[in-house]
Amino acid sequence: MAGNTYGTVFRVMTFGESHGAAVGAVVDGCPAGLDLDVKDIQKYLDRRKPGQSRFTTARQEADEVRILSGVFEGRTLGTPIALLIPNEDQRSKDYSDIKDVYRPGHADFCFDKKYGLRDYRGGGRSSGRETAGRVAAGAVALKLLSALDIEVTAFARQIGNIRVPEEKTDIRESRENPLCLPDKESYEKASEYLDTLRKEGNSAGGIIECVVRGLSAGLGEPVFDKLDAELAKAIMSIGSVKGFEMGDGFRSAESNGRENNDPFIIKDGKIIKESNHSGGTLGGISDGSPLVFRAAVKPTPSISLPQKTVSSSGKERVIEIKGRHDPVIVPRAVVVVEAMTGIVLADLYLRNILSKEDKV
Repeated sequence: MAGNTYGTVFRVMTFGESHGAAVGAVVDGCPAGLDLDVKDIQKYLDRRKPGQSRFTTARQEADEVRILSGVFEGRTLGTPIALLIPNEDQRSKDYSDIKDVYRPGHADFCFDKKYGLRDYRGGGRSSGRETAGRVAAGAVALKLLSALDIEVTAFARQIGNIRVPEEKTDIRESRENPLCLPDKESYEKASEYLDTLRKEGNSAGGIIECVVRGLSAGLGEPVFDKLDAELAKAIMSIGSVKGFEMGDGFRSAESNGRENNDPFIIKDGKIIKESNHSGGTLGGISDGSPLVFRAAVKPTPSISLPQKTVSSSGKERVIEIKGRHDPVIVPRAVVVVEAMTGIVLADLYLRNILSKEDKV
């Protein structure tokens, strides 16, 4: 299976299956001398781990990370950093009834057609459990960016049809409630909506917004490796993400040129944009404004309502999926978006350094 590695200089490979012995990641290309401790990684994994509210799966995983290599006396060595997260609460028997059945909305059918076999225990590599490795690796990238005064913050902009208005956005509130919504009133409405869906055996989707501050102008390549293109690839690689937009995104199609362009002005002796409809990039390169993008997340495909499907032998079936599943993926995916954003930016930042060295 190819395609488990991302990055050019700051390279990340994730490994492991949902019900295997462990999941994790290997980070290659992290500079030597970066202060790094287990706690720097664990705080991000704690935000992603299951079983923290009624809106997440009841699977109990401590997600305690172990640093196997690449760090000595609290500092990175410049060698590969191996990160291991044991799986401790697998219940593979929950999936025995559907081992020969394709679950609607899952990758079962496609895996079978591509490889001729699949790990039916929770989806194997296509499970959301895989993202624990991304978060662990992303924590290393985010620590590197923090040293450069670059801040990456994501939150839930929308759950189902309940959207937080721009003027009510309070990032601190998004860290206080289990749905990561930056508005208390919206959180209460979304909680009621999700409770109704949970009782029905149904699920919801939503939108995650991410803002990056402190990024200087000049990051990204102008053609195939545009900053926004790299972000789109990384974010769309997260399971259940079905849409991506930068800045005004699809709203740009409804505006005209005068409305959509961001005028340049001088403020405090610096060139800045008066607005930020572009979301912080121009021509695929960061322009010094806050980087702003959104990701649309589909409803959790594992629902307990009866659904029509087909078995691998070609017989039509009706299934009701058992097991422990999130009624909404969005809250736990927020930190995954931050992690993947950190990996993209760390890689492009290090690529910038190397390209400048080539010019000397």
